Amino acid sequence: MTMEQLQAAIEGLGLTALGARVENLLERASKQEPSYAEFLLEALSAEAEARRQRYLKTRLQLAHFPFVKTFEGFDFAFQPSIDERQIRELRTLRFVQEASNVILLGPPGVGKTHLAIALAEASIRAGQAAYFMTAHDLVEDLGRAYREGRLDRRMKVYLAPKVLIIDEMGYLPLDDLGATIFFQLVSARYERGSIILTSNKSYADWGSIFGDAIIATAILDRLLHHSMTINIRGESYRLKDRRRAGLVGAREQEGEGGMVSFSTAPAFAPPKTRRLKASQGSAPAGAAEKQV
Repeated sequence: MTMEQLQAAIEGLGLTALGARVENLLERASKQEPSYAEFLLEALSAEAEARRQRYLKTRLQLAHFPFVKTFEGFDFAFQPSIDERQIRELRTLRFVQEASNVILLGPPGVGKTHLAIALAEASIRAGQAAYFMTAHDLVEDLGRAYREGRLDRRMKVYLAPKVLIIDEMGYLPLDDLGATIFFQLVSARYERGSIILTSNKSYADWGSIFGDAIIATAILDRLLHHSMTINIRGESYRLKDRRRAGLVGAREQEGEGGMVSFSTAPAFAPPKTRRLKASQGSAPAGAAEKQV
């Protein structure tokens, strides 16, 4: 068999990475004389690794991350309030297999989004799909789909991935429709897929996010049933370098830093709630009234 015939056969099978390396592999094999099995393993390993890298690149693009962050890039020394035992447990990705949730609470700039993306990135490397949206953009997207009569179809985008990041929960309050649609999403993912949620609001303040303490309690009931809360009380990364340069005044530090006290328990008594059975094609305005 000529080299041209070999290349044609490799290309016909779609083994592009192997095609790029086959001449070097054959040349090295002629000098080192590996066994047939060793040569075949090296050739196929090169193709398998190339395919894995293409898969990861595609999955990371589809995840809609604003940027890619990893645990290796997180400065745990700068945020000593974080319990690294909790982080080690999360890095096992058991929470993904169990469809549990992760809630990251803290003031702006302390690394909540970094940790959320790092967890999702690790999940993608483990073969699980992930998707990122800010809470505002997610609710706007689903609200638009509801008004256009395609909520069922659009909701599937947020139900499909094993890991869904909902970032910046609480920066803007939700209207009645937004709160009800968010409740539907959380209910639909309950015990089926993991949510990683970041918020600058303590659980005690979630009633103000949704405009109703009852629907806030119903959402927290589902989010917290199987979950881990990471409460970060440190200072802002974004102000760290500016502070070192003497460019940050005391007032600015208070506005961005850890001046908010974060509670990990709801401040209102959770009423008993009944799971909604309405289809996801409609957003019932009375979701907050489903109380027994």
